[in-house]
Amino acid sequence: MGAKTNKREYFEKLKGLLETYKSIFVVTVDNVSSQQMHEIRASLRGQGVVLMGKNTMVRRAIRVLLTDFPEYERLLPHVRGNVGFVFTNADLKDVREKIISNKVAAPARAGAIAPLDVFVPAGNTGMEPGKTSFFQALGVPTKIARGTIEITTDLKLVEAGNKVGASEATLLNMLNISPFTYGMGIAQVYDNGQVFPPSVLDIDEKQLLDSFLSAVKTIATISLAANYPTLPSVVHSLVNSYKKAIAVALGTEYSWDEIDELKDRIANPDAYASADPGAGSGAAAAEDSKPEAKEEEKEEEESEDEGGFGDLFG
Repeated sequence: MGAKTNKREYFEKLKGLLETYKSIFVVTVDNVSSQQMHEIRASLRGQGVVLMGKNTMVRRAIRVLLTDFPEYERLLPHVRGNVGFVFTNADLKDVREKIISNKVAAPARAGAIAPLDVFVPAGNTGMEPGKTSFFQALGVPTKIARGTIEITTDLKLVEAGNKVGASEATLLNMLNISPFTYGMGIAQVYDNGQVFPPSVLDIDEKQLLDSFLSAVKTIATISLAANYPTLPSVVHSLVNSYKKAIAVALGTEYSWDEIDELKDRIANPDAYASADPGAGSGAAAAEDSKPEAKEEEKEEEESEDEGGFGDLFG
């Protein structure tokens, strides 16, 4: 009777959390102590709720609730191993930092899988020479200095992903090296019906915008090359078509108001040239500045021509 009551209470609690919170962190809790769990719960107070439970019970509870919450079926493949849940409505990045920031240094244990490379640093160990054979058995380069064992070179003792051997664990403990840190990890994130890895939270808005713009440019390029109109390519197609219409009009008698002005500018450039501002100066000054005035006049004509195209596109 007690077991059934506990299951019913668990189902009700899980259902209440699913109704209250829109986001869920699926967290790994390997090697997490009860003290760490307490500290993490305290740090999340007001922002999230930690829920643990046996995987079989969690899966059964989610399946029962799928009628009301069908989107949570996406969580089922991730309920495996030693995992739990953190429910939240707060900013996902802030909650993630609180979850993973609680780390505790721990000594190496024989048989444990090394999450990272473990190095033994060079330096004096303070140990007596009688233990030299122990270092030699592990391939650690040593020498005797001032009556104690000194490691002469940094050495990678354990490679990430490999099991820690009994001898390696003993040596690390002798050297007071605690190479690993343990705490909650994040396996998956559920948010508004979608499940994704935690690395997605590292993507900022600028990266998303850049990716979107790059995709739009690619679509426009392919559409123009294939002569297949799409929303991103329509503007480019209209501009290109108008340029072709301008080229045809300039080579034929076909005309419209804006083209009439452009044709007149091309046929009578002098009529659009600005007056020489130094016209009233002395003869010598006018003669000296003549080449410069012509150059300025040419630049002004080019500027006027560009203005004509601006009017066409305006």
